[in-house]
Amino acid sequence: MSEQPVIPPQAPTVAPSGPPPTPQAPSVPPRMPQASSGPHPGPAPSLTAAPSSGTAGTARYPWYLRFAWILALVAGIIAYVATFVIMLLTRNPTMLPTVLLVGAATIPLTVLLFAQSSRVGPLVPTRTVLVTVALGGLFGICAAGLEETIAGLLLGKASILLVGVIEETAKLVVPLIVLGLAHRSTRGGGVVIGIAAGTGFAVLETMGYGFNALLSRSGGLGALDSTLILRGILVPAGHVAWTGAICAALLTLTILAHRAFVRRALPPAGKVAAGTRSTGAEYTIPSPR
Repeated sequence: MSEQPVIPPQAPTVAPSGPPPTPQAPSVPPRMPQASSGPHPGPAPSLTAAPSSGTAGTARYPWYLRFAWILALVAGIIAYVATFVIMLLTRNPTMLPTVLLVGAATIPLTVLLFAQSSRVGPLVPTRTVLVTVALGGLFGICAAGLEETIAGLLLGKASILLVGVIEETAKLVVPLIVLGLAHRSTRGGGVVIGIAAGTGFAVLETMGYGFNALLSRSGGLGALDSTLILRGILVPAGHVAWTGAICAALLTLTILAHRAFVRRALPPAGKVAAGTRSTGAEYTIPSPR
C-alpha cells in the first residue's frame, strides 16, 4: 500500500483585539495656483454679476408697457370716431352709451396710465387702482350731486360758488381711505391714487354732461360731440390734476409728520446703547415704515 503524505497541523488564527482599522482615503495633492501669463494677475472673477447702473439690480419695466398711455390715447380716439360714425350711419340709438363711455374715458384713462407707468413698473398695484377708480367715481359723483342739491335748496343761486369745494371734497373721501388702508403698497404713489379717483369722477360726470347736451333744446349729436371734445381737453387740468396733486401733498405731509414723530418719540441711539450696556437689557428700535 502506498503511504499518504502527512499534513502538519496549522495553528489557529487569532483575531486582533481592538476596533478594526478604518480605511484611509487616498491623499490628493493640493492644486498649485497657475501663474498667469501677464506680469500682474487680475483678481478672481466674482460669481455674482454687479447690477448695471441705473437699475440697482431691478429689471426694467418693458418699454411697451411704459408707453401704454400712447396706445390708449390712439386706440381711444380711433374707437370714438368709429363708434360715432357708425351711430350716424346706422341711426342706431343703442350705440349712444358706447359713444358716451369711449368719449368720456379716453383722456382720463390716458392720464392715469401715464402717471402709473415708470421705469421699474407700476407705482401702485393695479388692483388698488381699479378699486379706487370704481369706488372713487361712484361715491364722488353721488356725494357731490346730493351736496349740490342741498346747497341749492339752502343758498339758491349762490350755491354755484360752492360747486368746486363740494366736488373736490367728495372726490377726496375714497382716495384718503385707500391711502390709509394700503399706504405700504402705495408709497410714492399718492398722486396715482388721486388721479385714479379723479378719473372715475371725470368719466361719470362727462357722460352726464354729454347726455344733457344731447337732450337740451338746442342740442343734438353735434352738441354731444362738442361737449365730449371740450371735456376731454379740460379734464386733465381739472378733476384729474387737482385730486392727484392734493393726494400727493397729503401723503407727503403724513410721511414727514410720521418721521418727525418717530425721531422725537424714540430715544437717541447713544442713550439706548449706554442703557443696554449698563443694565444688560435688550432694546430694539422699530424701524419707521
